[in-house]
Amino acid sequence: MTSSTAGDGSSESGGYFGRLLTAMITPMTPTGAVNFEACGDLARALLASGSDGLVLTGTTGECPALTNDEQIRVWKVVREAVGPDGLLIAGASTNVTTESLHLVRQGDAAGMDGLMLTVPYYNKPPQEGLIRHFTTLAAATSLPCILYNIPGRTALNMTAETTLRLAREVPNIVGVKEAAGDRDQARAIIEGAPAGFRVWSGDDAQAREMVELGGYGVISVASHLVGLQLQEMLAAQLSGDGETARSIEQRLTPLFDALFVET
Repeated sequence: MTSSTAGDGSSESGGYFGRLLTAMITPMTPTGAVNFEACGDLARALLASGSDGLVLTGTTGECPALTNDEQIRVWKVVREAVGPDGLLIAGASTNVTTESLHLVRQGDAAGMDGLMLTVPYYNKPPQEGLIRHFTTLAAATSLPCILYNIPGRTALNMTAETTLRLAREVPNIVGVKEAAGDRDQARAIIEGAPAGFRVWSGDDAQAREMVELGGYGVISVASHLVGLQLQEMLAAQLSGDGETARSIEQRLTPLFDALFVET
């Protein structure tokens, strides 16, 4: 895939997910219970303030702190709140393939537009284990799936070779949220991916650079607060106005840093 292909606005598989997706937090009450009403309110607010779509119950959504039933209820509540047109992707996997299969199937039932599948944490399977895990999950759904590679949290890096094999061999694996922090690995995925396979940055601080490399966009945390500014940055970079894009990035960098003061 050339940079121009990766960055175009075509409707090929995965393209309709949008360039700026917000990894939505899961609001909770002071006692630690999920505030389902606030989930719906927040989702509507984010879609009205620059987000092309939302990723629910991912890392930022504190999926490890939620039961499966709570995650599924979040999906259903948000779908009801935003209506049929709000684009929703569910974080729908754990480090156990059989448990993840249950979540994957419930994603269909909850009206999700897509699923995000995370590299299994703690287990540290070999790369062939990742192939089998993700292939099994994707085969259980008709929904498009985005892989999520974040070795800082999972303790395992999914290599570019593994990502590209899945991109070529599994039709409904349509993209990857790449958060390895490895420029060369990101470039290898972007340049080697089949047409229509998208690469989103998993880190706000690397979003502009990812698009400069030919990636598609970002799955963002900062867009809770600065969605419109991030859209402006991405648009500038895509139009070839790198100076404006870098200026916006520089202005937002203190916020990116502040958002990682705590996990």
